[in-house]
Amino acid sequence: MTSDLELSVRNAAALWAALAEARGHALLRRSGFLAVAGDERAGLRILLLDPEPARDDRVELATLVRARTGPVVVEDQFARLDLADLGLTPRTLPVLIRRPGPVPGPSLPVTPVEHPDQLAAAEEVVVHGFPLERFQPYRPGAAFPAALLDRPETRFFLVHRDVTEATGGPAGACLTIRDEGVGLYWMTSLPEHRSRGVGRALLHDVLGRFGDVPMTLTAARAGRPLYESLGFVPVADATWWG
Repeated sequence: MTSDLELSVRNAAALWAALAEARGHALLRRSGFLAVAGDERAGLRILLLDPEPARDDRVELATLVRARTGPVVVEDQFARLDLADLGLTPRTLPVLIRRPGPVPGPSLPVTPVEHPDQLAAAEEVVVHGFPLERFQPYRPGAAFPAALLDRPETRFFLVHRDVTEATGGPAGACLTIRDEGVGLYWMTSLPEHRSRGVGRALLHDVLGRFGDVPMTLTAARAGRPLYESLGFVPVADATWWG
């Protein structure tokens, strides 16, 4: 049986594989880690797949980090490796999971993204709202290429504070990835729409759509109370090296 932490790692691996392929970035798979060698904006992204990578994997991981001149992030959800000798600094972020269960309907209109113009709107919300500083100034398609719309495992959602999209722009957005479970990523709202129920409405909608499987996420400190109020519980404290 897949553990909660394994579900989270598998969701993250599915996410970074989809992004690498959509962006045209090199994807390296090893038994102990997955690495994406991105451009100057995306940088090098490494996800640990095993709490105790084999020696060859650890050596290759170190070589990749040392050879990189741009930004580097190594995500270790198991929090087992010490990468300080590679010149990286750790920070801790909680991994949460929510098991299937009832959830209220959204109080604001939420739109599944189906077309390139909607994807561009969601991308701009995430780049400015999360924010994704490496992708600023915003350039359409740099973070989320249109090729992601053709991947059945990835779905984007937009939330509006107006009754119809025509009366106002989007207030928030998120991305989900489906593997054995569902991973929730980059759930955010624009600064001018915060503390007005945008995030809660978005979560209610997404949880309702994927109510048959567990959902995992990595929480920022500001968002954790909202997640826990909707039934998310801690799984582990992940270490992110950068």
